[in-house]
Parts: sequence; structure tokens; C-alpha cells
Amino acid sequence: MVYRRLLGYARPYWKIFAASIVAMVILAATDTAFAALMKPMLDGSFVNKDPDTIRIIPLAIIGLFMLRGVSGFLSSYGMTWVGRQVINNLRREMFEHMLRLPAGFYDKSSSGQLISKLVYDVEQVAEASTSVLTVVVRDTLTIAGLLAWMFYLNWMLAITFMLTGPFIAFLVAYVNRRFRRISGRIQASMGGVTEAAGQAIEGQRVIKIFGGQRHQADIFDDVNAVNRRQHMKMTATREASVPVIQLVAGSALAGIIYLATMDSMLAKITVGTFMSFIVAMTMLLTPLKRLTTIHSAIQRGIVASESIFGLLDCEAEKDTGTVRIERARGAIEYDNVSFAYAATKGRVLENINLKIEPGQTVAFVGRSGSGKTTLVSLLPRFYDPAMGSITLDGCDIRDFMLEDLRNQIALVGQDVTLFNDTIANNIAYGRQGSVNEADIMRAAEAAHAMEFIRKLPQGLQTIVGEKGMMLSGGQRQRLAIARALLKDAPVLILDEATASLDTESERLIQAALAQLVRNRTTLIIAHRLSTIEQADVIVVMDHGRIVEQGRHAELLARGGHYASLHRMQFASPQTASTDAEIS
Repeated sequence: MVYRRLLGYARPYWKIFAASIVAMVILAATDTAFAALMKPMLDGSFVNKDPDTIRIIPLAIIGLFMLRGVSGFLSSYGMTWVGRQVINNLRREMFEHMLRLPAGFYDKSSSGQLISKLVYDVEQVAEASTSVLTVVVRDTLTIAGLLAWMFYLNWMLAITFMLTGPFIAFLVAYVNRRFRRISGRIQASMGGVTEAAGQAIEGQRVIKIFGGQRHQADIFDDVNAVNRRQHMKMTATREASVPVIQLVAGSALAGIIYLATMDSMLAKITVGTFMSFIVAMTMLLTPLKRLTTIHSAIQRGIVASESIFGLLDCEAEKDTGTVRIERARGAIEYDNVSFAYAATKGRVLENINLKIEPGQTVAFVGRSGSGKTTLVSLLPRFYDPAMGSITLDGCDIRDFMLEDLRNQIALVGQDVTLFNDTIANNIAYGRQGSVNEADIMRAAEAAHAMEFIRKLPQGLQTIVGEKGMMLSGGQRQRLAIARALLKDAPVLILDEATASLDTESERLIQAALAQLVRNRTTLIIAHRLSTIEQADVIVVMDHGRIVEQGRHAELLARGGHYASLHRMQFASPQTASTDAEIS
């Protein structure tokens, strides 16, 4: 079933696939033809010394090998071409599907395992869908042709050879089962290798500063050793099975030679017939060996296909909305909203009721784990609430088309995501489609980003490096703000956008944010309470509930949760510089 589904990807290329199969049929026929030439060559040339046969046989051999060369090239090239098209389409489909998978999927999945599926597993499928299929079709046809010729020459000797079939079938079935088990372990171990390497690359600064090189090397050695052991088990099984199968076939060959040299048999067959039979039987051993050795590749391909189709069968983000929206006013309401990441872990949000007017700036504060980020993440439908509803301009956000809904929202987070591209392209990412340089520069100016961009040798065309590592934290943050400005969405989410910045960078970021929040409904997750004192509404959260809301002065006067948080942060110079408790 899995292999049939995989072959379905080759259906659009059936013409080239069919031409390759025809070429394989011709290639397989040349093997049988070569064995058949042994009979007239020996009987006609050496026994009867027929002059016509002596002249024709060399020309026939040359023609046969020319035909074999052309058909072999066409079959291999054609199947490889189809196979790489299948892999190209599979990779594209996997990648596009990964882009549509919900945030909850990535919460539970390792990036290393996902990359392993996209890179390693697909290559295993490539082998199973091209070289393996070529060997199966070509060698099966070759074996069928040679066996038919052997039965034509002498059915008694052919049946003697066929008696080895059940033994070979039993060995192949056993090897297949073992290959599949080991292949599954190899796929898993390869994901472990990728994950360990990815963590070391991403965390190289932490590893260096804390002297964790030896620890990370030990972790990698462990997963690498598991991968090596599984590969060696695969090799041992494959290499042990081949000589056993060849021994069985060799025993059949010895028995046939013994029978053929008996007096009763010698009277019935000629030298040419006997040699043609032996050549055909000897030629059977090579395709038989190839067929037994490709089972490991077939099983790896099947296991890899199961892994790939498992990913493709994961449910994408639900996008059943039908309501279109050009530009929202920005009125947001949470109505009795509850949410849990997993039923076994309890609810992260409990009965949230909140109304936000268009153009308001609403700040969310509270201790770590109080549910601030989760609450804001529900608005762009990274997650859907377990209970209750969220509306935008009076319409349930689940009724909007997902793309339209997210077009209304811009995001600036603490961990800025920049792509390994130019500064201009990273800013232009805020408005998919054609963007002129003047628009990009205006957004950069408003975000106070041109101040450092002008100092770069290549200006807007400067490559920022992976994750923007060629830039400072404040510079990356200003590019994120420029990107949000260029998008010009009516709803803005600021997720600790000024956290962990120095005073100068924070001053510039605050100036840029003042431009960004103008005439927008803004949801701010606050890290430093000093940055949200001017918010229209401050929402205080604790253990997934809203415990207070109001303006800064009102909340301080109440002496409740907010006042307590404010005292913790500003009671002394020491605590003023330490915000770890409030995030």
C-alpha cells in the first residue's frame, strides 16, 4: 500500500516511465539472447564447422552488445529522471505542508527529526523508487527470460534448478522482515544525529561559555554510535544472506552438472545445448544476487515512505472560514475563553473575558507562566480556544479566512526571526508581493533603522546572516519593527519587544514603537513595567486568569497584584535592574 502510494507520484511521468520499462525489457532480452547464442556458436562453429554460422555469430554478438548498451542507458537514465522528479515533488509537498501545520505540531516535534525526514528519508525513497525499481523490473525480466530458455533446452534440468526456489524464498522473506525492523531504527537514529548536531550549532555560544563541548560531544557520540550499530546490523544481514543464497544456487549448479554428465543424459543433449544451459544458469546468479541485496534498500524506502506519509497525513491548520476582510477596525473581544495545550496538563487560560476597543493599547503583565503569551497567541489562531470565542470587529475569528485574518495582524517579538537574506528583503517580508525601495526606506526610517543601515558598506543590500546574527539585538529589533510598519496592519502584537536591550537601544526601540502603535489596536506583553505606564488598559494575569485591569495609576492605587509587581521591580536599584520575575 505504501509503495503503491509512492508510485502514484510517478503517474504524471508515465510516458517516460513506460519507455524505461520497454528499454528494460529489451535489456533483459539481450541476456537471454546471449545465452541462446552459445548453442549455435558451439554446435555450428566448433562441432559442425558451418561457415555461415561462423560469419554470423561475431556480428550477432557485436549487435547484441550495442543493443544492450543503448537499452541499458535509456532504462537507467529514464528511471532516474522519473525518480528525481518524484523526489522533487515529494520534498516540495512536504515543505509546503510543514508551512501549513499548526503551532501545536511544532511544540511536540523536534526540528532535527523534521529536517531528517525532509533530507534523509526522502533520499531513501529516491533509492527505493529509482535504482531499486530498475533492478526489480530488469532483473525479474532477465530471470524469467533465462528460465524460459532453460526449460526450452531441457525441462528436466530446469526443474532440478527450480527445486532451490523454496529455500531461496524462505531466506529472502526472513531477510526482508529483519531489514524492515533495522530500517526503522536507522531512520530514528538518523533523526537523533540531526537533532544533536542542530542543537550544538544553534547553541554554540552557550556551549562555549559553559565549557559544554565534551558533554555535547558525548551526546553526539552516543547517537552516532547507535546509528553506526544499526547500519552494521543491516550490512551483516545483507552480506550474510548473499553467500547463503549463492551456496544454494551453486549446489543446484553442481547437481545439474552431475545429471547432465550421466550417460543417459549425454545421449540426449549436444555440447551447445549443455553449454547454453550452463551459461543461462550462471547468468541467473548475478540478477539473483542483485535482487537479494536490494531488499535492504526496499525496506529502507518503505520505512522512509511511512515516515514521509505520516508527516503528510498530519492535519494542517483548520481554515474553514469563508468571511473575507480587507482591513479591520481593530475591535477585539475574548468571550469566556479557556485553553489547554494538553488535557492532561490542565488549562493554561481559564474563563478569560476581555473587550478591546479599536485603536486601544492594551498591556498584559504578570509572572512567568501566567498565560500572557498564550492569550495573545490565540488571536492570530496559532491555537484555537478549547472553550469560548474570540471576535474581531464582532465576527468570530474562526469564520474569517485564515490568510485574511493574519493579514490584519503584525507581530514584533523578543526573539526576532530574520532570514539569511538582505536587510531590504527582510523588511519587505512584511508586505508579500512587489515592494519598492522607497517604501522599504520609509519603514526603516520610521523604525530608526536607517541610522545603522547607512553605515553598512552595502546598505540595504547587506546580508544579515542566519537568524540575523551579523547584527546586534537592537538592530534586529528595529528591522522587525520596520517589517511591521511596512505591513501596516490594523492590529499589532508586541511580545516583550524591548526585553534584554541596553538603554540606548531601548530608547531607539521605544521611539520606533511610538510610530508603530499609532492608530492601531496594540496588544503588548510587558517585561518592563515602565514601558507600559501610558497604556490605555493594563491587564494583570495570574495562573491563567485576569485578576485586575485598568490604567497604571488606578492599579497602583488599588494596592493589588499590579502594585505588588511594581514594588518588586522598582523598590530598589537592584530590583529595578532585575526583571526575571516578571516576563
